[in-house]
Formats: sequence, C-alpha cells, structure tokens
Amino acid sequence: MADELAINVHGMTKRFGDLTAVDHVDLVVRAGEICGFLGPNGSGKTTFIRMLCGLLRADEGSGTCLGYDVTTESETIKRHVGYMTQRFSFWDDLSIAENLDFVARMYFIKNRRPAVRETIERLGLAERRNQLAGQLSGGWKQRLALAACMIHQPRLLLLDEPTAGVDPKARREFWEEIHRLAGEGLTFLIATHYMDEAERCHRLAFILKGRLLAHGMMGEVIGQARLTTWSVSGPDLLKLAERLRGNPAVEQAVPFGNMLHVSSPDAAALERAIAPFHTKPYEWHRIDSGLEDVFIHFMDQSKDNVSL
Repeated sequence: MADELAINVHGMTKRFGDLTAVDHVDLVVRAGEICGFLGPNGSGKTTFIRMLCGLLRADEGSGTCLGYDVTTESETIKRHVGYMTQRFSFWDDLSIAENLDFVARMYFIKNRRPAVRETIERLGLAERRNQLAGQLSGGWKQRLALAACMIHQPRLLLLDEPTAGVDPKARREFWEEIHRLAGEGLTFLIATHYMDEAERCHRLAFILKGRLLAHGMMGEVIGQARLTTWSVSGPDLLKLAERLRGNPAVEQAVPFGNMLHVSSPDAAALERAIAPFHTKPYEWHRIDSGLEDVFIHFMDQSKDNVSL
C-alpha cells in the first residue's frame, strides 16, 4: 500500500477568463499519507481541490485520483472521495444524527441507519447525537463535518482549511483524529496556512498564485527554499528590524518572541548586511530556517498575490 498513489496528476490547469487560478500543477500523494497543501488565501488551493474531486473540470492536465482518470471518471471519483469545505454547511435545526442521515440519503447508502450509527461512534459523537447542529461549538461542528465526509467510507479526504476559527484544543484533537484515520489507511490532502498544522503532515506542497513552488517532506521543502536565517536578540528589536529591512540584501526581519529572524536566499550578501550590527548588546546566531521562515519567503516572491 505504501507504493500505491492516491493522487498522481500532472499539468493541472484551470483558467477563469484571463486569470489562471491553477497553473500546470503536478502533485503525487501516496496512499495513507497526510499531505499539507500550503499557500496564502487566493493561491489556488480550493480550485485545485475542486478539480481533484470532480467539482471543476480542468482546462489542461491529466492523471489519476484513486486510480481513476481525473478528466473522464470524475463521477466515479466523487463516490470515493470525501470533501470538507471551508464553511460549515449543515442544517442548524437538525441534530447530528439527522444531518448525517440526510447525507447518507444523498449518497444512496444501503443500510443507512447502521452506517449513521457506526459513523457517530467512530467519530466520538454518540453523546451529542441528538444535539442540534446550530448549538454545537466550532470544534464539534468540525467533527460533524468530518463524519459527514466519511459516511460513505471514502479512501481519500480533501479538507479545505478545516480548522479555521477553531480553538487550539479542538484543533489538536482534530489532528489526533486525522493521524488515527491515516493509520487505518485513509489518505488526506489538507489545505491550511497554519504552520503548526503543516508540521504535523507527512508531506507538504506549497502553492502560490496557482504555481506549485515546492513539494516533499518538510525538510525537503525547507531545503528547496535555499534560505539562510540568523536569529538576533537584544534591545529595540523593532527599530533594528526597520534598519535591516532597508537593506536590499535582507529579505525578511520578522519578530519571533524575544528575537528577530533575519533571512535571505543570498547567504553571503546577508552576512555583509548584518555585519555592522554584530556588536553588543546584540547576540547573533545562525539557525536552521523554519517552515514559517520559508512560508514568508515564498510569499515575498510575489507581493502582488491576487485573490482567486
């Protein structure tokens, strides 16, 4: 199973008039993997996900999703994929059980009631099964949405920023559930811009303005950025940051707690730029670039990012 490809697409492209929302994206995700799909708002994540699950037709590109052709077998793909949208889209005046029963009817699931009971138990919703959806907290709404995605027993889950607006405890519990399900063989493509969530993924893909800029395990993605980062501590760091940003060799000077992270893809130029500030009371240390440093670096490559 480790060698089975759940997603294997090449050149996926989608245009809306003059706007190219997804621009020749290649993506490979193995079965059982959790792939984090990173990018700022408007980068093309949602459009790409909708093409994968057959809700949008690609203008160019080819490949397979769960072994089915993404251009000619989209209806079959829909039956084997669970798609969780950004917005909660269930009936507020129906209970958890009633909402799931409604979803099961839409999928024409045989033995519908046992399937609903099993899904409720599997996702830990039994004690709240009769609670109205409109009365649920963000974390429980999220769990209901995940249950609805899984009621037809999909092999691939496409989750579009599933934890937006959810408190940290609920987010952690959600990710524990994701890893448990992946251990059972489910594959995930999860769009997010939370760096702590990205670090929980097996593999990452970073998209910006419709183009895939990096893809691989976290260390590989960080390596692809070729970014050099220094940390500096001392007084008046905001003033120091302003002075550093005035130097074209400094790509970013970003506060991290009581330090600044100062980064650039040009290591030699960066060292020359910070050399005048290597004096007391400042303390400088070269560090490994983190995922957030890389995220900001990629965003800085395209200041005029547009909304899709």
